[in-house]
Amino acid sequence: QAERLGVNYRGFEAVKDVSFHLKAGQWLMLAGPNGAGKSSLLQAVAQTVPCTGKVIIQGSDAKSLSARALARRLAVLRQSHSLGYAFTVEQLVTMGRYAHQTAFSRGDPQGRQKVEEALALCGLSGIRGQNALTLSGGELQRAFLAQVFAQDAPLLLLDEPASHLDLAYQQSMFELIAGWLKTPGRAVMSVVHDLQLARRYGSQSNTVVELVDAAFACPKCGNRDMDYLTIDDETELVTCGRCGHTYDPMEG
Repeated sequence: QAERLGVNYRGFEAVKDVSFHLKAGQWLMLAGPNGAGKSSLLQAVAQTVPCTGKVIIQGSDAKSLSARALARRLAVLRQSHSLGYAFTVEQLVTMGRYAHQTAFSRGDPQGRQKVEEALALCGLSGIRGQNALTLSGGELQRAFLAQVFAQDAPLLLLDEPASHLDLAYQQSMFELIAGWLKTPGRAVMSVVHDLQLARRYGSQSNTVVELVDAAFACPKCGNRDMDYLTIDDETELVTCGRCGHTYDPMEG
């Protein structure tokens, strides 16, 4: 649950007074033109940028949690990654268990099982010993997806995780995430650019949940009520049911 979240960059309000309640089983999509504040809002939820307002996760204020405790509640998958060492795929996925290990704990009893489940779910069991530096872009992103699956946090935050991949890989990634979401108690929040993917996989009756001010507002009449905005599956253009205007929401 987010309460009046705000992000300010040296006087520029990237996010202003955003509140929402994401329930278990839901997939919340953030879509809109560049500069609308989508990634800033996601980062505010993840507590990776200074923000005003409050984020409540499993009954706890996110700001009061240690980094390790927060990582047990949410996992973040970014658009791109850099590797500086020749980890194997299995080693890379195992790193997702860091939040469940402490200097005073006796190992990670569930760790091996979670890693195996993540490798299997993402179709990586057969290349677990491969050097991650030799993977294709799509394979590497699947390895990092398996890493956040292994982290086993109930909330998954995705910042355009497949926008740099071809359509087949994008759909494959979203199918994997949809499968992960089927386990009770989990939820997903993601930044997307493809409105068709947003409508297909997002909750709220497969409509895009618009949280960023004016992200989908009709430029002619100002309407932002999704009940009166129709998205064409082929062209991704939006038609306003109140004034009849058709426009591309990604162009602002």
